[in-house]
Amino acid sequence: MDSLISSRGKIQSVPESYIFPPETRPSDLVTPLLKTIPVIDLETRGHRRNELIQHIIKASQEHGFFQLTNHGVSEELMNDVLTMGAEFFSLPEEDKARYYETSPSPEVCRLKTSIEYADEKVHFWRDNFRHPCHPLEDYIQLWPENPPRYREVVGRFSVEVRRLSLQLLNLICEGLGLEQGYFEERLSHRQVFSINHYPPCPDPTSVLGLPKHADPYLITLLNQGHLPGLQVLKDGEWLGVEPLPNAFVVNINHMLQVISNGKLKSADHRVVTNSKAARTTVVSFILPSSDCVIEPAKSLVNEHNPALYSAFKFGDFLKTYAMHTREGKDPLVDYMIQS
Repeated sequence: MDSLISSRGKIQSVPESYIFPPETRPSDLVTPLLKTIPVIDLETRGHRRNELIQHIIKASQEHGFFQLTNHGVSEELMNDVLTMGAEFFSLPEEDKARYYETSPSPEVCRLKTSIEYADEKVHFWRDNFRHPCHPLEDYIQLWPENPPRYREVVGRFSVEVRRLSLQLLNLICEGLGLEQGYFEERLSHRQVFSINHYPPCPDPTSVLGLPKHADPYLITLLNQGHLPGLQVLKDGEWLGVEPLPNAFVVNINHMLQVISNGKLKSADHRVVTNSKAARTTVVSFILPSSDCVIEPAKSLVNEHNPALYSAFKFGDFLKTYAMHTREGKDPLVDYMIQS
């Protein structure tokens, strides 16, 4: 528990083990906010469905992410779940200790700091708490009883966000020309709820909250709250994603890139910190079962568009994902078919 940044009180100077080499640190935090990030209004699905689908596909091709508004998750619930996240990290140490680094298994609640603290040369300025949340009845009794409303709020939020994620996947399915329900069952079998907590940092220009990476799953929905910190890599430049009120940042993941045979792209992104306030974000990941075979959809492959990736099990991909990301390699490199 001593390694948790949120357990150390006010830190006056950055420990050496958190300081990144000059070439990888965010030496200039005044990055331009990405005003051109696609913003998609989900309410248009009722009367301009084809236009909505085209916008989603275009954003997923060109950017790998977009912001989603009028998505049906209430503003009250969006704020409540952020509050639960912040309150969890404010709990007394004894309330959090039972979850600290208990197991790498995805089937348990796990509290940790950085990414893999014991194996890293340089640590990231982040504490994280994550747990499975689907099916809800299988996992909710394993979640924290404190804060008192945690199970109620996170339970409602995870159900709503899963519903929304599957709606988006169905729209993407239609936009790619795949058969209806392609992403159902094993491809979207699991859901993980994750809270990222970035305490104030005395020197944000020397640290990273999270490194450059793209998510390894199917699709990510991020409630990033009201403080900026997320940056995306676009045409070789890091750009800040401006928080929009009551909006989700939707992120295309590696598995969706493979299934679309490279038509959609997973987005490289990172997180920077600030010196004035703690930043808490809430994330929902939709992911396949470990033994699910991932490959380009057969209907998207032909003699003019050959498969770019060989088939693999999702669990096998996860075993090498973290290592490749740390080394700056494309985590999909082992599965690319050489032309």
